[in-house]
Amino acid sequence: MRGTTPLTAADGDAVDRVLEALLRDLWGGLLDALAGATGVEMLAYPFMQRAYLAAVCVALVGPLVGSFLVHREMAMIGDTLAHAAFAGVAAGLFVNATFAVAMPPLATALVVAALAALVVQALVDRAGAYRDTSLAIVLTGSFAVGSVLVTATDGGIAVGIDAYLFGSLATVSRASAGTLLLMTVVVGLAVGAAYRPLVYVTFDEVGARAAGVDVTRYNRLLAVLTAVVVVGAMQIMGVILVAAMLVIPVAAAAPVSGFKRSIVAAVAAGQVATLAGVTLSYLYDVAAGGTVVLAAIGVYAAVPLGSRVRGDLAARRRPAAAGAGAAGDAGADEGAVADGGDDGGAE
Repeated sequence: MRGTTPLTAADGDAVDRVLEALLRDLWGGLLDALAGATGVEMLAYPFMQRAYLAAVCVALVGPLVGSFLVHREMAMIGDTLAHAAFAGVAAGLFVNATFAVAMPPLATALVVAALAALVVQALVDRAGAYRDTSLAIVLTGSFAVGSVLVTATDGGIAVGIDAYLFGSLATVSRASAGTLLLMTVVVGLAVGAAYRPLVYVTFDEVGARAAGVDVTRYNRLLAVLTAVVVVGAMQIMGVILVAAMLVIPVAAAAPVSGFKRSIVAAVAAGQVATLAGVTLSYLYDVAAGGTVVLAAIGVYAAVPLGSRVRGDLAARRRPAAAGAGAAGDAGADEGAVADGGDDGGAE
């Protein structure tokens, strides 16, 4: 027992040193240098550096997991788990207010969202319920639990929960940024390790079962990963809008052929949306979640517009190219006639 406490303290110090090296020295140093080179002062503010890191992480794991959900026609599971996470945050704040203990709301949100994800999958797999029905049951039930807990303290925790409902740059502390970074690594490694069976189950669940793939296990894995992404994104996006990063960037990447390439395109679209949204949120002092979603919708709208512009340009080039080709053919014909006349005269 005597050796356990120093070991735990040493581990805690090691984690703090790693976080400091990653967040302040590496990431913070990079943005400090960028701020010095561009003259953009907000890049040097520590809270904005944490917000941008959270935005990058959310834009990475959101479309990564959302690509599987969208192709399985389960896009709204993100909204369902977001409401479950709301109940988890309310539970954490309720316990803190009632029993005077230090319960991290994000930890309770992750636990409740993960359990809700498993419940949804169980309803789909075992109870034979339709997917939308299962999602509606869990969504409404979770929101009911959260609203009861909020009002059970006479509204005392309503102020604390507002940041989780609408998202806030100020809620991204160093510990939260480190947790989100860890979540991103875990989700990325999990998807990378299970990529092939996840793709198989996504596009041909019946064939996957026939091939001996444990479909239930991979369905549960995807559900839990979705819960992790939802809780991580909730810090910036808020409960109300968190599902957007699972869906909109993937929809923007729909014209891209090939599943892997579409994932890369969706992540790129997500990065543009989150970075632009966080910047606009700071500049205009508005909710980060709303600006990120509006930026994502802007990216989505720009994709067909860009395709149409490229199509118009290509259509304009075709007559010019056809005219040039016709002129060349006419010149060749004239040359042939002239050559024929000379030959005829010689004969």
